[in-house]
Amino acid sequence: MIYRFAFPTTIHFGAGARKLVAEHLKAQGVRRPLIVTDRGIAPLPMLKAFIADLPGLDVGVYSEIWGNPVKSQVDNGVAAYRAHRADAVIGLGGGAALDVAKAVALMAVHPGDALEYAWDHPQVRAIERELPYFVALPTTAGTGSEVGRSSVISDDATHVKKIIFSSKLLAKAVFADPELTLDLPAHITAATGMDALTHNVESYLSPAYHPLCDGIALEGARIAARSLRTAVREPHNIAARSDMMMSSMMGAIAFQKDLGAVHSCAHALSTVADLHHGLANGIMIDHVMRFNMPSAIGKMAELAHVVGAAVPGALPEASAEAFVGWLEKLKADLAIPATLSAYGSKRPVTRADIEALADVAINDICHQTNPRPCTREDFERIFAEAM
Repeated sequence: MIYRFAFPTTIHFGAGARKLVAEHLKAQGVRRPLIVTDRGIAPLPMLKAFIADLPGLDVGVYSEIWGNPVKSQVDNGVAAYRAHRADAVIGLGGGAALDVAKAVALMAVHPGDALEYAWDHPQVRAIERELPYFVALPTTAGTGSEVGRSSVISDDATHVKKIIFSSKLLAKAVFADPELTLDLPAHITAATGMDALTHNVESYLSPAYHPLCDGIALEGARIAARSLRTAVREPHNIAARSDMMMSSMMGAIAFQKDLGAVHSCAHALSTVADLHHGLANGIMIDHVMRFNMPSAIGKMAELAHVVGAAVPGALPEASAEAFVGWLEKLKADLAIPATLSAYGSKRPVTRADIEALADVAINDICHQTNPRPCTREDFERIFAEAM
């Protein structure tokens, strides 16, 4: 069963939705689409099978995307778009690929440097032209970038994340097919799932006024609470995969209300230590929630109520403290590191990084809508306690 709805992007949701792309593009007069995807997807049978489902179209592929996306990946994608003489962009992948795909569509028809279109550039350029036709197919359930109106791209040299934000970046159509996520490894399912949960939680806790987003965020959190563990443990459970894809989209729709300090911490960790964004959110969420508790007792208790309804017996009571405890238990169940020091990588995060992390976090916009105001010293304490 394929469900179709608009919010405001037209979304085709359900197993097999990817098979509707060819007919849709042809109806729009598209003949030479460029698939923008990442290095991980490029060698997989998934990509070959998807291209086979696009008969009658002359398809190009740009797949030089990896890690946290940077401007040079956008520049190379634009070059690929022009070399293919493309007339549309198909974003296929996780948040990085979809963010680059949006920026490629933008820069294919606009002058200058991609980062000059970031909202905080001192001479920010206006998006004045109609973008090439753009459709999105997520292959992870985390960022919800397929329904978002922003593209997060880092500077190659500084690794500072810049946000291009405009409704003109919205996909013309989304084909949300949970079958595309069935073969995700458990650790990627866990990290991206924590990203989706964080979006829903932070948007609900934001003090900004947006009851529409509050309702979406609460339901998105409930769906994630119900299905994230199952998606990790039973990767071919299509019901759980569908739930997580929906929760991911709901989080991205809800966070037009804004986010909070978890994301400022995660952006700092991605900038300073190149952590995967979803994993960084997963590591930091309970630590930031403890910091937020004095200013969000009621709303965190409501989140506990929602989680308890989704997973009967998961919480001893509907309280803020119980909600934070549930987050800690969820992380342990998903093998998300409890602390930064427990995160093993070629680039470990240590106390020596705290000053640099706090520098990036305090300058990040997300914490401006945190339920509890954050100073630089607060970020230093949060990172120290998370070590």
